[in-house]
Amino acid sequence: MSAIVHSEALRPRWRTMVLAVLAFWLSASLLLDLVIMPMLSMAGMLTEPGFAAAGYSIFWVFNHLELFMAALVLTGMLVLRTISTHFQHRWAIPAALALLAIVCCYTYGLTPEMSALGLQLNWFESTPAFSGAMVQMQGVYWLLEVCKLAIGAMLLSWCYQSVTES
Repeated sequence: MSAIVHSEALRPRWRTMVLAVLAFWLSASLLLDLVIMPMLSMAGMLTEPGFAAAGYSIFWVFNHLELFMAALVLTGMLVLRTISTHFQHRWAIPAALALLAIVCCYTYGLTPEMSALGLQLNWFESTPAFSGAMVQMQGVYWLLEVCKLAIGAMLLSWCYQSVTES
């Protein structure tokens, strides 16, 4: 196993994989945050009674893809830290762990809770579209999203710099 990880020929593959995953992940997050969700909001879909279930389905898939991508990034950072003399950023592993922690917060905390708040369980009672708890959770979501994008961009920059240095 150590022969595979320490092979000099595999170093560019790991770096390329981390760069590709980070670029895809950040662009997909920006697409969801800046294009898809605003379009759904302008169309009035966020206030529809069935949107909580549909939104949960969308975010369930995206969050689990994010978990996979965060695991790939963390693995790539661990390998690059081990095999590369050009990749010596001391904060790369903690940053990759922070990305994984943020995605775990989304997947197992915020998304299920926000979807549960948005579900309309009593059809005879109208519920407000955005309660105080929902607004607060969306604030936490956006704070974590900005942190995720900043950390991801920093890792992307570090990986790109290690390519140009080698």
